[in-house]
Amino acid sequence: MIRVLLADDQALVRGALAAVLRLEPDLDVVAEIGTGTEVLAAAQRTAPDIALLDVQMPGRDGLTVAADLRRALPGCRTVICTTFSRPGYLARAMSAGAAGYVVKDSPPEQLVDAIRRVHAGLRFVDPALAAEALASGASPLTGREADVLRAAAEGGTVADIARVLRLSQGTVRNHLSSAIGKTQARTRAEAARLAEESGWL
Repeated sequence: MIRVLLADDQALVRGALAAVLRLEPDLDVVAEIGTGTEVLAAAQRTAPDIALLDVQMPGRDGLTVAADLRRALPGCRTVICTTFSRPGYLARAMSAGAAGYVVKDSPPEQLVDAIRRVHAGLRFVDPALAAEALASGASPLTGREADVLRAAAEGGTVADIARVLRLSQGTVRNHLSSAIGKTQARTRAEAARLAEESGWL
């Protein structure tokens, strides 16, 4: 049996996914979790083979949790199952240690196939998203530019961003200017929105 931990903050989606997986004779859903902060403790308690994680969850997002699981439970492999079919999220998921990435509007058979492949030591990426990721390339933003855009997305002034990130206001302006140029935006708010839509933040 392949032991699966399922984490999704939407109860209806979580229940539907669990029901689909329980129809398979070789899959056993050993935990259903609603927040990212609960995943690690539940995984340590139930010893799953696969953690099926949503990206956006309360507490800790699925990408952060994937990295936590890779460090704490290297025998548990992660599959991201999300509504976000964005190349940036795919790249971040793979660098966090996820071995699979499935979009929620995929057929149930594809999710089951992904779980089995990842359990067998392979990787699985939604084919359409894989093609899009190859076409779009990696994020053009540096880590610090992404940090500054994240802070800018919350609507603070340059002084606010500088204080939060412990940078000078001039450094914040430089990073914002660079990020605006790289995203081909007109304003920092538009740059933050475009970067978020691309999955770079």
